[in-house]
Amino acid sequence: MTNAFIIGAGIGGIATALRLKKLGYNVTIFESNSYPGGKLHAINLNEYRFDLGPSLFTMPHLVTELFELFDVKSSAHFEFFEKEIICNYFWEDGLRFSAKSNFTSFIEDASKSFNEPREKIQNYLQGNQKKYDLTASLFLEKSLHKINTYLSRDTLIAIAQLGKLDINNSLNYLNKKTFKNPKLVQLFNRYATYNGSSPYKTPGIMSMIPHLEMYYGTYFPKGGMHRISLSLYDLAKKQNIEFKFEEKVEQILVKNGKVTGVATNQNNYNADIVVSNMDIYSSYKKLLKNEKHPKKVLAQERSSSALIFYWGISKEFPELDLHNILFSDSYEKEFHSIFETKNLSSDPTIYINITSKEETTDAPKGHENWFVMINAPGNYGQDWNALKKQARKAIIKKINRILKIDLELLITTEYVLDPVAIENNTSSYRGALYGAASNDKFSAFLRHPNFSNKIKNLYFCGGSVHPGGGIPLCLLSAKIVSDLVPKPN
Repeated sequence: MTNAFIIGAGIGGIATALRLKKLGYNVTIFESNSYPGGKLHAINLNEYRFDLGPSLFTMPHLVTELFELFDVKSSAHFEFFEKEIICNYFWEDGLRFSAKSNFTSFIEDASKSFNEPREKIQNYLQGNQKKYDLTASLFLEKSLHKINTYLSRDTLIAIAQLGKLDINNSLNYLNKKTFKNPKLVQLFNRYATYNGSSPYKTPGIMSMIPHLEMYYGTYFPKGGMHRISLSLYDLAKKQNIEFKFEEKVEQILVKNGKVTGVATNQNNYNADIVVSNMDIYSSYKKLLKNEKHPKKVLAQERSSSALIFYWGISKEFPELDLHNILFSDSYEKEFHSIFETKNLSSDPTIYINITSKEETTDAPKGHENWFVMINAPGNYGQDWNALKKQARKAIIKKINRILKIDLELLITTEYVLDPVAIENNTSSYRGALYGAASNDKFSAFLRHPNFSNKIKNLYFCGGSVHPGGGIPLCLLSAKIVSDLVPKPN
């Protein structure tokens, strides 16, 4: 049987393994950690459970279709439900806004809260949908680096509509041009963080990101986000996909311009194809040291990282939901700090995720498990111990001001994850959550393709290559790879 090796058991790697197994490959996944899931992992601290990585779940069909490939009923192994409230937003002046998933309700509520005409909000959201419909098949579902992609009818239509895609101006420019209320501008600007970019740099085409959330919905997987990767891991094992945990790949073996296998810290193995789910920078710098590197791709600006405090809280907050945002008063300064000075803002926007709102067993009775995150620069050698102390104080002060509490008295347990730990745990260069940033209108085209131009039978999946970071795009990268690989013998 034809052998396919996957390097990395992140969600993109597992999804690729499942798709290649369905094609008829004999699949083995090598993972340096002792667990599957990559960034999509979890920990238990005292009586609290915390998801360590991604906290937003949308486009669940990309997960369930992996079960359907093998005629397995997904609901028997993986359950989820849609959230009525997408996110609760808080500002320092006391304004609070609950964004509802219902399209009509969102428009009505936003119009009242931000004093913006309903028609203007509706037209903006419908424009976002048009952008997505025009470009999804080009930017998300196919390889941007194959000529056949550009010969399709959908692509030709998209190219003809380039003027309507807002690629020449920033997301912030588009939002300020559309809305008068700076708070609504800020609300829609925040979607740039979904790919680790700055709304003041990323092109206006990124306004299609809220469409994914509003059209496809926001969901909660029963058992928490970690259940997504665990359910796919269980499915993979049942399909006889082999996992080699704590076996680190040290080199991708190449001979005469063709992949021959991998060398690990334990053995050498022969393979017909190899797929790296490792960060693209690390894939070249660590596994392909003797091969020619794509210098321009590897030199791209990295996406933002994160500083996350996992706090057990000895109180319940009815005003909070699963997803909550406490906005900075100086949003532009915050992104300038992250991308220009590589520092933390003194007034950061705070994201609070509380899975115990949906899974009561994630925290003791009367308590909540808070995943408290701020956007951060990547690891450029900063004094992270000092930055963490500074950030902790700023975060607690801001939460105290907005929620009118003394948070320090409520924290019962604490765990901290910074860009250094993210880099060390996931091999993500500089701790970047999404690989390259999308702070340029050509960013999508500059992302590394899902295959190698120089080495036959070498492929790439995951958040650091096309089409980008985040759970849905990682799953789509797996789909693209499965369309590119040759049929097994």
